[in-house]
Amino acid sequence: MSLMLTPLHPVFVAEASGLDLTKPISRADACAINAAMNQFGVLVWRGQPLTAQQQIEFATAFGPLDIGLKRVFKRPERLEDERLIDISNVGNDGNVQNRDSPKNLSNFANQLWHSDSSFMHPRAAYSMLHALVIPSWGGETEFADLRAAYDTLDARTRAMIADCCAEHYALHTRILLGDDAYTDEQKNMMPPAVWPLVDTHAGSGRKVLFVGVHARQIIGLSTAESRLLLSDLLEHATQRDRVYVHKWQVGDLVMWDNRATVHRGRRFDLAERRELRRTTVNDTPEAMLAVA
Repeated sequence: MSLMLTPLHPVFVAEASGLDLTKPISRADACAINAAMNQFGVLVWRGQPLTAQQQIEFATAFGPLDIGLKRVFKRPERLEDERLIDISNVGNDGNVQNRDSPKNLSNFANQLWHSDSSFMHPRAAYSMLHALVIPSWGGETEFADLRAAYDTLDARTRAMIADCCAEHYALHTRILLGDDAYTDEQKNMMPPAVWPLVDTHAGSGRKVLFVGVHARQIIGLSTAESRLLLSDLLEHATQRDRVYVHKWQVGDLVMWDNRATVHRGRRFDLAERRELRRTTVNDTPEAMLAVA
């Protein structure tokens, strides 16, 4: 079968079907998925019982994988392959962690609107999140389209930010939430990345309002003015009529473009197990061209 798409939201997001992601995909299928991502920004795949290795193989069809903050923390991981990012409240002993555990403190930052690895060079292109265990309530993931955010900006704001750049810092959100136990060495391992506030999405050619909570400073403005403006822009980008809420089912794989969207996780009962695995593709020249 070939890729089939069913729109799930008036602005972006489609449900994808017709392909079995547990099997290697062809270059033609990868190109079709890439074209769908350029159009919709987020694809939802249902009923995909992927093993860890199958998820890695699917992700690497689109480029080299990013391990994110693992290069800073360098602590023991629950998942054996470092290319898999453990989005869970489960510790290395297999048990649900206490509410105030370091793992939960780190995970809380995922509940803020962000693009994965916007604080890096290269930044992230696609992320793929696969659901293994879901709680009885909450834990949804919300997405907003940054292209639609730019399209709906007023003319005055567009002109004001046309040439602005923002500094994105890896630990900004964690420090904001009170998790500030980082050494100078750790802080220096992740120097800020600077990106235009108004960017052009390479795949669709559309303008993007590239904001998110990793952005801490607009170059050339005071910290106070920067943070107020960044807050206003992010509020604009995440208006409810431009947000898709994904309610997870076991076996779901959701794939999104970090250059065109922001996302956040929602609250759930931390005493209940929630396990998802993420793979993320770097935004490099060879990204989306890796399938032989």
